[in-house]
Amino acid sequence: MRAMPKDLAGGEQGQQSRFPPAIRFDRVSKSFASAGGRAAVLALQDISFTVEPATFVALLGPSGCGKTTILRLADGLIRGDTGKVEVFGAPPKPGPNIGFVFQTFRLIPWASVQDNVEFALKGPLFSQAERRERANRHLELVGLAEFRHAYPGELSGGMKQRVALARALATEPDILLMDEPFASIDAQTRELMRIELMRIWTDRRPVVLFVTHSVDEAIILADRILLLSPRPGRTVKTIEVELERPRWAYDARAEPRYVELRSFLSERMRELVLSDPSSEFYGRDLAPPADR
Repeated sequence: MRAMPKDLAGGEQGQQSRFPPAIRFDRVSKSFASAGGRAAVLALQDISFTVEPATFVALLGPSGCGKTTILRLADGLIRGDTGKVEVFGAPPKPGPNIGFVFQTFRLIPWASVQDNVEFALKGPLFSQAERRERANRHLELVGLAEFRHAYPGELSGGMKQRVALARALATEPDILLMDEPFASIDAQTRELMRIELMRIWTDRRPVVLFVTHSVDEAIILADRILLLSPRPGRTVKTIEVELERPRWAYDARAEPRYVELRSFLSERMRELVLSDPSSEFYGRDLAPPADR
């Protein structure tokens, strides 16, 4: 294994900030009941981290390590078994202050693009005129204004994901939770969607928790990367990316920092998978030739 460069080393909490955290996990554990009377599955164990305002954090780790569970805890959809989760100093609860973009598009097939975005604004907080104005504005933001009257079945995968992003942004949330939002679209569209997301984040600066299996995606998007262990998920390392923004304005992949991070994280991800007894790759000799 290559030694981790000193300036990549991060403690469990990352760098200290003078701002109160927007999100705080303090020794949180979460298990889920299994069918058939089997023992409960421990998804997360004693996980702790903080996220400061206007920070983009990527959750990176093997499949099944609890990344999506972290998002659901941060949104207040579920509660931890032990420990504490706080969002702006209070227990989280679903609402317009937190936007959620899922792996699947979750669009209403019989509703137009406009109505799908307006759906996130239903309720007493917004009048019909305000709903329409916000939906139009956010469809403009993601480049879909001319498709506002189209239906999901008429859209490509990338367009559907842009509708889902516009819907999550329409409430103008302070926190945006993103669960592998680009996993189901093609590589070229995925690259363009990453740029689109970076532009929107630069303009709005919400807190983002972004789940990914991709080392490259984590580095290009995030300010900080939380590397998680196989189940039960624990924080293995917190890494500050420290690449200049905006990252679409230059070839970030050619930067020495990017190359260094990619090498380290790719090797650590491989080690985590190969050392996990529950992995189908457990114990296999899949080290790069140079390391053998």
